[in-house]
Formats: sequence, structure tokens, C-alpha cells
Amino acid sequence: QVNFVVCQLFALLAAVWFRTYLHSSKTSPFIRHVVATLLGLYLALFCFGWYALHFVIQSGISYYIMIIIGVENMHKYCFVFALGYLTVCQITRVYIFDYGQYSADFSGPMMIITQKITSLAFEIHDGMFRKNEDLTPSQRCLAVRRMPSLLEYLSYNCNFMGILAGPLCSYKDYITFIEGRSYRLQQSEANGKEDTKYEQTDPSPNIAVAQKLLICGLSLLFHMTITKTLPVEYNIDDNFIATASWPVRFFYLYVSLMAARPKYYFAWTLADAINNAAGFGFRGYDKNGVTRWDLISNLRIQQIEFSTSFKMFLDNWNIQTALWLKRVCYERATFSPTIQTFILSAIWHGVYPGYYLTFLTGVLMTLAARAIRNNIRHYFVESPAVKLCYDIVTWMATQAAISYTVVPFVLLSVKPSFTFYSSCYFCLHIASILVLLVFPLKRTQKGSKKHENVQPVWSRKLEEESLLQKNNYPTTNNSFSQKQEITCRYQALKQ
Repeated sequence: QVNFVVCQLFALLAAVWFRTYLHSSKTSPFIRHVVATLLGLYLALFCFGWYALHFVIQSGISYYIMIIIGVENMHKYCFVFALGYLTVCQITRVYIFDYGQYSADFSGPMMIITQKITSLAFEIHDGMFRKNEDLTPSQRCLAVRRMPSLLEYLSYNCNFMGILAGPLCSYKDYITFIEGRSYRLQQSEANGKEDTKYEQTDPSPNIAVAQKLLICGLSLLFHMTITKTLPVEYNIDDNFIATASWPVRFFYLYVSLMAARPKYYFAWTLADAINNAAGFGFRGYDKNGVTRWDLISNLRIQQIEFSTSFKMFLDNWNIQTALWLKRVCYERATFSPTIQTFILSAIWHGVYPGYYLTFLTGVLMTLAARAIRNNIRHYFVESPAVKLCYDIVTWMATQAAISYTVVPFVLLSVKPSFTFYSSCYFCLHIASILVLLVFPLKRTQKGSKKHENVQPVWSRKLEEESLLQKNNYPTTNNSFSQKQEITCRYQALKQ
């Protein structure tokens, strides 16, 4: 853990140097790719020793698969190989080396690299094989129209800004950043109309980085002082179970799981700050003209702590992983997309049994919460006073359900997890099943046709123009590619 923090602080300093001395206006994309890759591999080697070779091996074999298989089926082979390689490494680490340790391990960065490998494979498949009209708007924006070079591929997977803790970013966003085109985004006017003015100078990320470092400091302080006094394991203490009342037990369950979150706040916010310090993560401007540096942010703390639904919590926790699951699984699943997505999430997280108990419980909770929301929420939204009461009740229910669901994720093993659930008489499992039996569950729309119908005319015109382009997705900074990327980004912001 000390190695991890030291490497991330070094990466923060390197990011400032990278933005200052290797700015895209002074240095070629080739040099920026080389330096970002070498620094990333050096940090990996320092932190994990020769286990860092797994990062290069996984990326190299995946790239070879893409080249020899072809764009028609490479996304399937890359998905199976990358996830399989990650799983083998996780099994080796957990059951052969060190079961139950929370220390930094080489499978952590491999989880991010696996996301990048699979995401890019699907994006290339979408861009070079599938018909444009068969893609959703988000898939069109992310589609990659040419095969990346080996250097670009390694730079994307192993750059120093994200090799240790991510977060995941799209390949096109990363290449746009390296080539210095990420600042040419249209600004949103207060009236919401499209503005074609471009920012002539790079906006400074210093304020955003300082704010995120402050959050890191507070999270680390909270973790070091409060978390250890509220261990999650106390929820299965025999004396506590025997003597504490139900309200006390649920209150302690909530505060102990809330106290377990700041370490994630620290790691993900620091990773976001590192990318911002390098100049990566600029999303554009809000309606007031304030810069937004949350393009690849991984969490929204306020929305997490005050979420009033299971979905709201999941949408704001580990955001980039949720987007990855949506893009590679949920949107492409032919049946039971929710169940398939939770299973993929469990496999990706690792091989501890507690992960599978958490995500299987999460399926029940998600479906039950969706059924309740679809069937009763509309009765409570007309009056502000009634809606406030409804929000308070749903906040309490959401926090209880989240805490109940993630206990096995922290305890890891089957026996303590079942000890906890049996001490609660599996109450929320039973309640979720009863909800699903009583309330009809509406079939969810995955959104492709729905989004197609509301796609703006100006966006369709740009896409029709892109079909006339004979060349593949350009790496040069031409005006058409800038305009198309700006259109996609603007459309994504509206959605």
C-alpha cells in the first residue's frame, strides 16, 4: 500500500511535468506515447516487480489476437482471452499466494487493462465491421475507424496516468488527448444552444486538481482515524448479534460500511487528479462557462451518500466500470441483461466467494428496487412535501439495502457472509423476492431504437458526411474530425 501511494504521488508530479514540458504543442504524439508508456511500465515494475510483465504479456497477446483474427470476431476472442487471463492471475494470487489480503496486488491494474482491451476490441469491431445504422449514438461516438499501432495500444493500456488505479477511458478520448485535440470542445451557452466557438488556450486543471487532492486528504484522514474503529467484521460478532437490538444493528451496519468507502474515495480521486494534472479529463464547459474536469471521474461522493435508489448509487459508484459493463455487456446482451451484467461484474472483480454473493444479492435488490420504483413512485411525486418524505424513506431504504448487499464483498469468504445473512434471517433477500412476486416488473428498454428516434438532425447529417469519407478515422488534426468529435461529445452531454 505504501508503494502504491508513493507511485501515485510520483505519477502526480510526472503528470505536471508531462503537461508542462511535453505539451502537445511542443512535442509530437510519438514522443508523448513513448514517454507515457515507459513511465507507466517503470511505475508498474517499481510497485509490483516482475509481476508487471503480466501487463505487457496480456496487452501483447491481445494485440496479436486483434491482428490475426480480424475485425469480425476479434472482440469475442479478446474478451475471452483478457478476462480468462485476468481470472487465472486472480486465482493464482488468491489461492496460492495470499488469501484475504487487502494490500496492492498486480491483479488490480490488470482489471483496468482488461477493461481497456475489451472496450477497444468492441469499439474497433463497431467502427470497422458493423454498419453505422446498426450502432447506438454512443457506440457511433466511440467507434474506432482504424487499427491502432502497437505503440498506441501499449500507451493506451499502460500509460503512467492510469496503470495503477485507472480509471478506464475510451481509446478515442485518450488519443485525442495525446494529439492535443481534447480542448477543442464546444462550449454550452446558458440558453442551451449549440456554440461553435473554440477555446484558443488550454484551460488550467490546477483548481480541479487542488480540489481533488483536498478530497483525497480528507478521505485518507477519515480512513486512518475512523475506519479502524468501525470494523465491518463486528457485524458478525456473536456478542453483538446476541445483545444488540435490530435498530442498533442496522445503524452500525450502515456506519461501518460508510466508513469502509473512504479508501476507495482516496484511490479513485487521486487517480482522477493525476490524469487532470497531465491535462486529461477535460469535458468542456457548463452553462456558466466553468470548466469541467470530470470526463473520466470514477465517483460522485455526494450522490453516493445521498442516493435515494439502488440505481442512483450504482450509477455514481465506480462510474467508468459501470459504463464498461453497460457497453460490453448490458447493451449487447440478448437475454437477461441485468443478470448477465452482474455476473460479468463478479467475474471481473475476482474469485473471492463474497464477490459472487454480493452481486447475486445485487441482482435481487436491483430488480426489486426497479419494480417498486416503476409501480409506486408516481404516487408520491406530485406534492413537494410528500416527495420529500418519499425521498427520505427511499434514502434510508437504499442505504440499508446497499450496506446489506456489500457485506460479503468486504468479508470475502462464504462462512462469515452466511453468518451475517443468517443473523438477519435473510430478511432483505426474502423481501426482494416478495416484491418481485407482488409487483409486475416492466421490461427495460436498452435504448438503441429509442435513442435513434430522438437523434438530432444535425448529428445525422454529420454521420452521413462521415460515410463519404474514404479514409479511416484520422489521426491528424483536421477540422472535420474535430467537428465530429465535438458533436458526439455534445450529444453525450445532453444524454
